[in-house]
Amino acid sequence: MRPFDLTAPATVEAALAEPGAFLAGGTTLVDLMKLNVLTPQQVVDINELPLRGIDTTDGLRIGALERMSDVAAHPDVPPVISRALLLSASQQLRNMASIGGNLMQRTRCSYFRDVAMPCNRREPGSGCPAVSGANRMHAVLGTSDSCVATHASDLAVALVALDAEVRLVGADGDRAVRLADFYRQPGDSPEVETVLRPGELISEVVVPRLDWASRSTYVKVRDRQSYEFALCSAAVALDVRDSRVVDARVAVGGVASVPWRLPAVEDALRGKPVAEESFVDAASLAADGARPLSGNGFKVPLLERTVVRALLELTEGSRL
Repeated sequence: MRPFDLTAPATVEAALAEPGAFLAGGTTLVDLMKLNVLTPQQVVDINELPLRGIDTTDGLRIGALERMSDVAAHPDVPPVISRALLLSASQQLRNMASIGGNLMQRTRCSYFRDVAMPCNRREPGSGCPAVSGANRMHAVLGTSDSCVATHASDLAVALVALDAEVRLVGADGDRAVRLADFYRQPGDSPEVETVLRPGELISEVVVPRLDWASRSTYVKVRDRQSYEFALCSAAVALDVRDSRVVDARVAVGGVASVPWRLPAVEDALRGKPVAEESFVDAASLAADGARPLSGNGFKVPLLERTVVRALLELTEGSRL
């Protein structure tokens, strides 16, 4: 590792005044520093900042420094969020990793993490070898000729499905951004991954009140049962009355450059009977606009099947 300065400010104002890379749990930053993918000259440890707490008074508010394991275990957190967190990583990592850090984690693309290889996210203009190279794990939605990497966060998929927003604090004041708008698709500038401004910090996550979010789930399909990133995942919440879908929220991960909401699938579900046929018809819209690569064409049918599986898992065996 290269030498760097480490500071640990006690206030948000002091942290924002120090240029550098913010460190919370360190489960992403430290890995990338060891690989020389990130080489900050200053690291700002933010663990002493007052950015904690879980409030369910009206909706859900989660401090950015809350640990993944604590949020997953909270009794009032919707199942889709708890399951996404529990399926995200090992218990040891969940005990360390923060909510804000999870949302800010970088792609797991092997080309991005190998400094011997070109990568437009790491070195703009150097190229994207994944387009024609080893791309089995890569995205089929929201990609460009400049980048086909997937977004890594399971939690972000669940939060996008629930229309959550992040509160940001910076030298110019506070602002709120819908998480669906927080992440940027790669386009011609994949090195710009979010709308976060220099020096800004995520202070909390806010999930609007949704009374029927208690009927929700998160399904993650991966190569092995634990400690693996998604080939495809689906976050689903349903409002069902008299055996018909009144409203739905659906988002997917592992297949797109950002957490991917599926409004067309949601629209197709509304008013339909709770039945596998309805779910299959709606899920057939999930991969609209997909651009499969040489090694990941299987993700298109997998995406549709994963959405159906989540819907069935949520409704089978229930009195609806």
